[in-house]
Amino acid sequence: MSTSRTNAAVPDLAQPISFEDRYGAGTDRAISLGGGGLFFVAWQIAYLNGLRSRGVRLDAAETVVGTSAGSIVAAILTARKLQRFGMKVELLAKVPALVEALAPIGDPLASQMRATNLFGTATDAEPDTIRAIGHAALAASAMPAEKLQRSIGLVMGARTWRSAALQISTVDSYTGERLILRREHGLTLPQAAAASASVPGLFQPQLIQDRRCMDGGVSGSGTHCDRIAGSRRALVVSLVGSDATTPGGMTMAPDGQIDEIARLRDTGTEVRVVGPSGVSIDELMDPSSVATALEQGEAQAEHDAADLLTFWN
Repeated sequence: MSTSRTNAAVPDLAQPISFEDRYGAGTDRAISLGGGGLFFVAWQIAYLNGLRSRGVRLDAAETVVGTSAGSIVAAILTARKLQRFGMKVELLAKVPALVEALAPIGDPLASQMRATNLFGTATDAEPDTIRAIGHAALAASAMPAEKLQRSIGLVMGARTWRSAALQISTVDSYTGERLILRREHGLTLPQAAAASASVPGLFQPQLIQDRRCMDGGVSGSGTHCDRIAGSRRALVVSLVGSDATTPGGMTMAPDGQIDEIARLRDTGTEVRVVGPSGVSIDELMDPSSVATALEQGEAQAEHDAADLLTFWN
């Protein structure tokens, strides 16, 4: 697998989480697409396609941030392949075995369980907590990094990173730093999306430059709204939606999404937060859940379209 080398002209990958820096200042429209497994890839594709077909100008976004599942969708959206990919996902829903390449099968090994348990039972996003998860991910005998990247590339159907709007979050497994991948880092779309979607214990961390990178959600945020802070208006698509009673977990603090959205609004950004309802965590990596996700995403788009036409267009 090819990698790119850091040089003086390329910004550092490490970008601390900071609403005070107002990373999105000066932009009009921004989108953040969060993580949530295979289910949420399908839900987001159906939802965004439903908005697009009803006239919402998603292609007008000047910043699109993708995390984990959302990194795959963000890459497809900015590559202007949303409609084509939506047709592909509808086909995949009829043959769930075709998407099993994106979901590990079989009983996990002890080394995998250590990593997944550390992530699943984490109660904070302190640097030591994130590093412990990352070190366990590095030691786990999980799906090879190259296999996940290849599978994402085949499903995605796009490789070239053309859009400067796209930003993809990931985490350095060794240092615990939040990294933001952009076009100028010289990566392919599958490279970047695989790094953001490498759930500890399920997939081996991805090599990005000289760093081994894991799921962007390990940082304590599933949406990285600080990257769009200061933009005029933003659409945030999150697995927990606007639910005010989120219990926390997997490094996210209780009601962490609510706090993140409040901090985003404090920077002057007008926000719409959307997401699925009633999804079980057990369904997130289940290929058989794709058909349900497509139905729910389309139904939510039909419900939200009128408001978003006014808000966004």
